Amino acid sequence: MLTKPTLIAAAFCGIFATSAVQAKITPEQAERLGADLTPIGALKAGNEDGSIPAWDGGITKAPENYEQGMHHPDPYADDQVLVTIDKSNLEQHKEFLSPGQIALFEAYPDTFKMHIYPTRRSASFPQFYYDATKKYATEAELIEGGNGIKNTAIGVPFPIPENGLEAVWNHLLRYRGLSIARYGGQAMPTASGSYNLIGFDEQLLVKYSDPEATPEQLQESNILFKFKQRVTEPARLAGTALLVHETMDQILTPRQAWTYNTGQRRVRRAPNVAYDAPGTASDNLRTTDDFDMFNGSPNRYNWELKGKKEMYIPYNSYKLHSDELEYDDILKPGHVNPEHVRYEKHRVWVVEATLKEGTRHIYKKRVFYIDEDSWQISVADLYDNRDQMYRVAMAHGVNYYEVPTHWSTLDVYHDLNSRRYLAIGLDNQEKMYDFSESFQDNEFTSNALRREGRR
Repeated sequence: MLTKPTLIAAAFCGIFATSAVQAKITPEQAERLGADLTPIGALKAGNEDGSIPAWDGGITKAPENYEQGMHHPDPYADDQVLVTIDKSNLEQHKEFLSPGQIALFEAYPDTFKMHIYPTRRSASFPQFYYDATKKYATEAELIEGGNGIKNTAIGVPFPIPENGLEAVWNHLLRYRGLSIARYGGQAMPTASGSYNLIGFDEQLLVKYSDPEATPEQLQESNILFKFKQRVTEPARLAGTALLVHETMDQILTPRQAWTYNTGQRRVRRAPNVAYDAPGTASDNLRTTDDFDMFNGSPNRYNWELKGKKEMYIPYNSYKLHSDELEYDDILKPGHVNPEHVRYEKHRVWVVEATLKEGTRHIYKKRVFYIDEDSWQISVADLYDNRDQMYRVAMAHGVNYYEVPTHWSTLDVYHDLNSRRYLAIGLDNQEKMYDFSESFQDNEFTSNALRREGRR
């Protein structure tokens, strides 16, 4: 349910347009950025009852006990639980939950619960990201059909979105650093809780976020980012590798992808690495476009921006991120261990995607709940072709304050039919993400992929 105050705010911003109109915001609207809105478009003020505080810049420096390379110490370790939601008091809190979250309580009534903590609006980003957001806010546009963007670089392209496509492009292009090495893995526990770990090394080069990028350069190269992934374990999969070039104008050039197969020792084009093709080694528990909560072309859906609501979402998940935890501490039957999960009340944009007539996807409808302070999709409710809740995904975010950026530390995809889930980003016992890498374009070629696979 969208609350009255947020409906009023939504109407004031003019966000209820349902088509992919090409309207730009006015210079007067852009002046709101950094005034009553945060530099990337969230409402700076708190809510009426004070349960959501005003944004004061987020985390602006790392805790004194942090050293680069560490798993990030919890700056809010002294916070106490305000309330725990379980089956006994679920009815009192449903207005702040998504239908998918409610479905998890119904699927696991004796074990699933949510610890609600004080709201900490910790999201923060570099100044150049804020500056670019304001610089290009009056120029950014969707290309025809919304299957790409133009006249923007570096920042949030649509800080005051007017339709669902603009909001989802904000998620796709949110700041996550420039050149990042990620280490970790995923697991798919069975109904009994047993699992095998699949390890990944990943490299990400974000051309769009380069402080020197210009709209003209991005238009010419037509590349938003380059992504490379190599499976490190188990032995039967080790060496399997994936390379993706994501494009800015996906009509001009769709996503380019290649895979390396260790058995064939060959790199092949992979045009099917998109949409609802099964995700890498996921036991069919997620689609390719589920990765990072949503990725890739939005062209198979009609997108509608429904407004804002206040909602309990995973946030400041430093406890879940801790290197003091073993994977057995986290991975339990049915869902991750709720004792390590922190939820807070935040305002989210609600975006509904419905499958276009004449197209196919295993999800007929997807509802995304996007954190207003970071443009991170925090919760996704995914419906099958019978209009039944199929899957529920949640992104457990932290502020990587050495960057700074708000990004998830663990993404969890719950399949309500199989009563299983997929946890992606398990890094508690691995090296921490390295945001200081300086990857080059020649490391993201088919030859480089072949070399990665043979290591």
